Amino acid sequence: MTKQHLGPVVAAATLFCASVAYAQPAHDGFYWIGEMNKASAVMVVDTKIVERDLGRKIAAAVAKVIHDGEQPDASRPDDYLRVEPMLIASGGADVTRLHSGRSRQDMYSTWQRLVLRETYLDNAASLNDYRTALLNLARTAPDAIMPAFTMGVQAQPITLGHYISGYLGALERQAQRVKESYARLNLSPLGAAAVGTSSFPIDRRQLAALLGFDGPIENSFDANHVSPFDLDVEVAGLATASAITNGALMADLLDQYRQIRPWFLLAPSETTPSSIMPQKRNPFPMLLAREQATRTLGLAQSAVMLAHNIGPGVIEYRGDAANNALREATQLQAAMASLVRTLRFDASRALEEVNGDYATTTELADVLQREANVPFRVGHHFASELVNFGRGHGLRASELPYEDAKRIFAQSTKGLLGQEAAFPFSEARFREILTPENMVRSSRGLGGPQSAEVARMLVAQEAQLAADKGWLDGRRSALAKASTELDVAFNRLKD
Repeated sequence: MTKQHLGPVVAAATLFCASVAYAQPAHDGFYWIGEMNKASAVMVVDTKIVERDLGRKIAAAVAKVIHDGEQPDASRPDDYLRVEPMLIASGGADVTRLHSGRSRQDMYSTWQRLVLRETYLDNAASLNDYRTALLNLARTAPDAIMPAFTMGVQAQPITLGHYISGYLGALERQAQRVKESYARLNLSPLGAAAVGTSSFPIDRRQLAALLGFDGPIENSFDANHVSPFDLDVEVAGLATASAITNGALMADLLDQYRQIRPWFLLAPSETTPSSIMPQKRNPFPMLLAREQATRTLGLAQSAVMLAHNIGPGVIEYRGDAANNALREATQLQAAMASLVRTLRFDASRALEEVNGDYATTTELADVLQREANVPFRVGHHFASELVNFGRGHGLRASELPYEDAKRIFAQSTKGLLGQEAAFPFSEARFREILTPENMVRSSRGLGGPQSAEVARMLVAQEAQLAADKGWLDGRRSALAKASTELDVAFNRLKD
């Protein structure tokens, strides 16, 4: 096969390259050891644990090790005990005073949060982009009628704007969870030492501020050995919620894609052909996104199981499983944003699907109660019998004979009320009630598919998205400011 024939497959795989493996963190362990060393160097001098002259020597050694590690093919160990010999080689044994009141335990717990912090903000960014893509799709035809399904069958007509606003509601809650969790994540264990701090006057608040944390985790035992349990479970929960929501949307899209004429369509360039069946146009991006949601769930469950049934102080539950799950969820959200941008909504086909069934007969029962004082259960029974008649005769709702509707109503009222009642609507009103346009237009409830309510919800969701983008910008600005201030303090000490 030529590369030209493989084009759609290659394009889809490129678009959704995240499905191959979770993305790696922006900064490795060596980088974060360097940042912690810089913060510790400043702190041990400010607290007079070491004299300034020695502090300058320590800073020079830290800077050299960082510089050497940035060279091509240089060793970048992620274990402090492998970094420390590099510091000694540069500045002598005295530079190890940098490690006063510090342990690999608190360094590792701090590294875990530093890496996760980047992942959280990347996740928030991909979530915001995904929400933007959905909002843009909703804006293309917010009032276009489409079917909604319950129990796997068509239930009632809604609109494109209403449908997408529902998923935007779920993603808005996800964004709220990320923000709430970030506040618990962005606390520093550094300075807790192995378990019970030390006899050095370590300023844990200064260490936290220099590394961009909002403060320290106060209890040193909790900081190193207890909080990683619930942190990983919380992170796994974020990844799980993302995967489940996106999996639900994917299942919905794939269900309608099984039809000969789906109403949510991928561009031809995004589908893939079959090697033997010339008619096939496979929705490959949808399949890959569903697979990626499954992979996210697997990684999240791994993180939970690694934390299960072990006591504090061991290392198994302080690995990168939870971070990998959230990074996979981040890639999934990015893939979903790309997928949504390729979707095209066929409004006429969606309306045709609604008109092909009896999804508006709930409104017939409602109007009978509201306008003719017919008890709801009587109206519902009549509508159900009308559906049975129509389906039995191969008719659509719009094709139901008016005379048969009157006859069935009389039979229903006699059976349930003891006497026949005349059908209370004219033929014109009867046919109007059964149109999906009327049913959507007649909706009155909060959060319904009626045009004004959909417009209100989309405006509110757009405003919340803008606020969430502002939150993300604020967090990134705060971290950039802290990083700059750390460099200024460290360079002042070094120079």
